[in-house]
Amino acid sequence: MSTDYVALVRTLGAQADPGRLLRDVTTLAGEPRSRRRAPEAMARAEAYVKDELRAAGWHAESRPFVRRWQFGVTDHRGTTPLPLRVRLYPELRGANIVAELPGAAAGPRVVLGAHLDTVDASPGADDNASGVAVVLEAARLLGRLPVPPDVTLVLFDMEEIGLVGARAAARELSAARRIEGMICVESVGYYADGPDTQALPAGFGLLFRDVADRVRAARHRGDFALVVHRRSSRGAAEFWRRAAARSTPALPSLALCDPRPDGPLGALAGLAVPPLNNLGRSDHGAFWDRRIPALMLTDSANFRNPHYHQPTDTPATLDYDRLAAVTTATAATAVYWSHAGARAGATADVPLP
Repeated sequence: MSTDYVALVRTLGAQADPGRLLRDVTTLAGEPRSRRRAPEAMARAEAYVKDELRAAGWHAESRPFVRRWQFGVTDHRGTTPLPLRVRLYPELRGANIVAELPGAAAGPRVVLGAHLDTVDASPGADDNASGVAVVLEAARLLGRLPVPPDVTLVLFDMEEIGLVGARAAARELSAARRIEGMICVESVGYYADGPDTQALPAGFGLLFRDVADRVRAARHRGDFALVVHRRSSRGAAEFWRRAAARSTPALPSLALCDPRPDGPLGALAGLAVPPLNNLGRSDHGAFWDRRIPALMLTDSANFRNPHYHQPTDTPATLDYDRLAAVTTATAATAVYWSHAGARAGATADVPLP
């Protein structure tokens, strides 16, 4: 990593505040929030997010969308198998929160986002108040830079019923101008240092032997962040991992390359190889489908966190020092991706040590 980026990581890391992250998660995860099931709680969460973004100097607004005859899934708590969760919704009305920073340098646009909604009956501290808190703290850090990067922040609606808000945002934002890359922050706050705390999806060892071997060699400790990417975003994934390793505390991470191509063909490939669908389970999937390079940052959700989609997914279960390290690496990667235009697995574009 070049000297300039090392200095950037150091600067951002000194400013990332675990206390602010705790406040954000605690405020958001006091109750379940959903457009359909808990609209008043959702409105309170939206108001908090917009107030925090505006206080950090961002222009934030709600962008409504309507989808009709939309296939999706139920948002009941628990881990019901996907085929049993599929539903057809006659009409869905929602709104994403989109924020941009006045005075940002014009350049390749990077989208940084997380979903705001939860499943029914879960306060969603990890899933996904942790991701929203990272976006809010990254907004504070990026707004203080002398020359802020061209980053658009999005808090997505209706992720839990099938990436509905993300699909609307990906369509709207890509129609306006080209998106260089997208960073999705999905369930990033739960860590477990003990052995046998990290599970692997069925078939994972056959498809991703190297990563599975590393998890096994570490005695299945859930103490790392996972960076899911495709060839189109490999450079940004490598940068994120190096930034996380230089954060305080240093955060170990594993990179996992989804072998599918961007675009509709990649989505169809998941039908033939179902384990691959675990890699597109959040809002980045909507951007992949539009051939936009994207990353998903995650603690692996239900493969580690026993509170996933449960009433026990509360703020007290998260690690806020590590959440600050996630924020540092994420903000630094947004700057790097905007400035350097990391693309198409171009490892030569990544400033390595």
